[in-house]
Amino acid sequence: MAQFRLQGSKVLAVDLTGDAVKAKNGSMVAYDGQMAFKKMTGGGEGLRGMVTRRLTGEQMTVMEVQGHGTCFFADRASEINLVNLHGEKLYVESSNLLCTDAGLRTGTTFTGLRGATSGNGLFTTTVEGSGQAAIMSDGPAVVLRVSAQYPLSVDPGAYIAHTGNLSQSFQSGVNFRTLIGEGSGESFQIRFEGEGLVYVQPSERNTIGGDV
Repeated sequence: MAQFRLQGSKVLAVDLTGDAVKAKNGSMVAYDGQMAFKKMTGGGEGLRGMVTRRLTGEQMTVMEVQGHGTCFFADRASEINLVNLHGEKLYVESSNLLCTDAGLRTGTTFTGLRGATSGNGLFTTTVEGSGQAAIMSDGPAVVLRVSAQYPLSVDPGAYIAHTGNLSQSFQSGVNFRTLIGEGSGESFQIRFEGEGLVYVQPSERNTIGGDV
C-alpha cells in the first residue's frame, strides 16, 4: 500500500512500490523513480461519477499516479493534513481533497443547508474504506473531537471535513439587529452532535452568511 508522509507542512510525499494513488489533477510538484500519470473521469468514479458530479455541482478532477519511487504533491502552498481511515467515511469539500489511496471509494452526498452556508453547494465529497487520505486547509487545521457531552458549533466558512457518527444541524442567530445592519458576523453556525472528529481551518472562505 502507498505510504503517505508530510515533507514539511505543505508538501505530501507518497512512497509507491508499484501501487497507485488518486490525486488532484496537476498537483504533482516532483517525483523520483518511475511514475505514470493518467487523468480519471468523474473524480475517479467513471462515467456514472462524472454524471453525478456534474448534476450535483461537486466537481473534482483527479489523476491516477502509479509507479515505483516517491511522488510529491502540493497545491498553492496549502497546509496538508493526513487522515487515516479504518473502514470509516470521510466527508470533505472536494476543493480540500488532495490525494487518497487508490483503493478508497469516493462519492457524493447531500449536505443541505450546511453545504449552502459553507459556500460549497448542496453536496460534498465522501471518501470511504481503509487507507490514507490527504486533505488541505488554508493555514494549519485543528482537529476537534465531538462527543455526546461536548457538541461543537463551527463557522461554515472554516469547516473542512469530518469523520465519525455525527449529525449536523444548521443554526441561525439572525435577529432584528442583524436586519438593520448591526449583526456580529457570526449569525450562522453548523452544530455537530454525536461521536467524531471535525477539521477546522484558521481561515474563513466566503459564505452567504459571512457578512451578517
